This record gives sequence, structure tokens and C-alpha cells, in this order.
Amino acid sequence: MLCQTVLGLLLACAVSLSSTAVILDNGMPILWAQTSELPIQNNIAIPVDPFNYLNRMSLYRALISRTDSLMGPMGTGTTESPMWGLPLQLGWMLTSGRLADPTGATTCGLDTGDTMCISTDSWWGCENYFVSILPFLSAAQLGFMGDGVQVTMLVPDGVTDYCTSYDDCKTRFPDPMSKWDAFFQGLKAAADSPLPANEKKDLLLGLYWEAQMSSTNTSSACDAKKSHYSAAEVSFLDAWLNSAEYVSAAHFQSSLEKAAKFISPLPGRVLREGDVAPNIVDLSDEENNTLNTFSWMENLNKMLGGSLVRMWTKAMCSVTTREKGRALLEQVLTTPAYSSITFMGVITSMATSC
Repeated sequence: MLCQTVLGLLLACAVSLSSTAVILDNGMPILWAQTSELPIQNNIAIPVDPFNYLNRMSLYRALISRTDSLMGPMGTGTTESPMWGLPLQLGWMLTSGRLADPTGATTCGLDTGDTMCISTDSWWGCENYFVSILPFLSAAQLGFMGDGVQVTMLVPDGVTDYCTSYDDCKTRFPDPMSKWDAFFQGLKAAADSPLPANEKKDLLLGLYWEAQMSSTNTSSACDAKKSHYSAAEVSFLDAWLNSAEYVSAAHFQSSLEKAAKFISPLPGRVLREGDVAPNIVDLSDEENNTLNTFSWMENLNKMLGGSLVRMWTKAMCSVTTREKGRALLEQVLTTPAYSSITFMGVITSMATSC
């Protein structure tokens, strides 16, 4: 009841801010204070229900707390880990209504039902499963949750889209699991690495984004759930996936502060038929600008047969160009009516320097 009351206040706040999704509560991800440590008995973790928002957020909290001591290359603060972007995304999905049942068949995730419920029919909840459960199971397998600790996820009866243990996920989704293993092993090895600090940081961010992108690409397992959404929402989620290609190639450090800048202007509600940015009246100027930017980047890449992403990836060829790329992305996503011609020109110039 407490969680539902808190969430109700957050959602009311979101509405008062021209539909902008609330992603922070006292400077932390939504309902972070309501999360808890993973219960463990005799080296076996109590089975976790990942279709409960607080439980899934608790997995992120455990991931961040158990790896934070190895995040020195990211900076001296306590919120510099690139994994902070993941709980912020989950919080945005909650407050924007994207974790709720899109079919209307149940009250899962709705104010009239269990507000902490993550629907198995939600494309967003499905996509997030693969960037929450897979890294957690990998970290647990490598001992970050304690020596020999075994973890199993609970999945509703009849639902077969999701793996539930390390061995199960490794068998069904070997590429992302191998890449998460490589990232967590890289974290352990970084302490003894002779590389300069900036190169060590860049290497770890590269491993992190390889793992996250592999998990995100696994979301093709969620494709059937797209049919529950409007054409406008499907277009947005496709553009959202496309934007991850740019962020990943630039080795973006998705710390709490930096990730919040990118996530806060995302649309604060599920898009409906007829929503066309930048003229969606009940969304803020920032949300309309973000949707418009995502749209032209996605459309331009399609017009060029995918070569825009390839040019960007080619341009991100060194620590220096990736630093420039991160600055450019921030400019593109925060500048209203940023010119696609200017963007193409900058990318071309950067690519030719590689």
C-alpha cells in the first residue's frame, strides 16, 4: 500500500509537469529506497520474482553495490558506474506506464491493480528483462553476490519467453551471457591493469556496452509484443533501439547524472495513434524535441541503408574520437531542431580522421 501511495504521488507529479516522466526521487532512481538486499540462505538465494518492479530494481541495486568497489576507473564518486543508466530506464518505464499490461486484459501495472506489476505482455518490460536478469545472473555466477550463491528467477506459469537461471540463459542466449561474463571478469582484472586511467575506463565501457547491446539485440524475443502498441509507439521504440547504437559505439558513461540527462526528456506516456512530434500537445517541448530527433536519426539511417550507423561506428575509432562523439550526442539530444545536415557533416569529418 505504501508503494502504491508513493507511486501515485509520483505519477501525479509527472502529470503536473506536462507529462514528463519522473525518473528520480531524492536524487535516486524511483522507489530506490524501497528496494532490499537479496535474501540468501545456505548459499542459495530465495527465488526472485522479476515481474515485480521493486524486485527487479533490487537486482540493479545489488549489481551496483557489489561492483562499485571496482569502478575506480569511472571516477571518484559513488554514482559513476555505467550501470546506473539501467535502473533509471526501468524507473522511466514504470512512471510512463510502459511496464503495464498493454492489452488491457489485466490490471497489471495500472493504478486500479498492482502498480508494482511488470506485465509479461509489455514489450518494454520484456526488453528490460534481458538487461537486468542476464547481467545479474552473470555477476552471481562469478561470485559478486557471494561465493557459490545460486539464483533462480520465477516466471509465471505458461510463460516461456524468459530464461530463469545462469545455465538456462547461457544455453538459450549464449552471446549476451558470454559478454556479461567478459565485462565482470574485466572489472576484476582492471585493478591490476597497467593501462592509463582513461584507456582503462574506455576498455571497461567498451566491454559494458558490448554486453548491453548484445542483451538489447536479444529483445527480438520480445517482437511479438509490439503488436499491442500503436504505430507511433512502435516507431518510437524502434528509434529508441537505434539510438542505442550511437550511445554504445561512443562508450557513453551512463553514470547517474549523465544518464538522467538522456532519459528525463523521453516521453512520459505511451504514445497513441495520431501522436506526431514535434506537435504532441500534452508532451513537453523537451519530449517533443527528443521524439523528433530520434525520428530523423532513425529515418536518415533507413534512407542510407544503415550507413549512418556504420559511419558513426567507424568514426568512434579511438579514445579521443569517442570522447568527441559523447559530446556530440549530448548536443544533438539537447539542442532543439539540431540539423541532420550538420550531424552528417560532423560524422563524415570524424570518420575521415580514423
